[in-house]
Amino acid sequence: MSTFMQKPAEVSRNWYVIDAAGKPLGRVAAVAATLLRGKNKPTFTPHVDCGDHVIIINCEKAVLTGNKLENKFYHHHSGYVGGLKSVQYKTLMAKNPTKAMDLAVGGMLPHNSIGRTAATRLRTYAGAEHEHAAQKPVAYEL
Repeated sequence: MSTFMQKPAEVSRNWYVIDAAGKPLGRVAAVAATLLRGKNKPTFTPHVDCGDHVIIINCEKAVLTGNKLENKFYHHHSGYVGGLKSVQYKTLMAKNPTKAMDLAVGGMLPHNSIGRTAATRLRTYAGAEHEHAAQKPVAYEL
């Protein structure tokens, strides 16, 4: 018996909706990263992009436990001298909660071409409405 290796042409992709309302941001991001990578499937192959499409709704209602709203920061650098920018998560969640979710999920994906391709299949929405009803997404419970 040889090890099963999935071919890229044989990959079937499903659509899932995750409701982040009242759930920790990191827990939702971990589940989304698993679905995007395809690790929930019995046909998972590490070197093939076999993940699904994921829609995360209610990002603005996701919670951060402990003192993370006050103590956690998102840092990015412009590339110039003195170009370090820091944004407190309380501000980030108030202004752009979808970016906070994108950053959390992106940090849990592999940092290579498979992870970059998987990140394109993630859709995040601040509210409860999304525009992918035609794809018939299935609700995924945490």
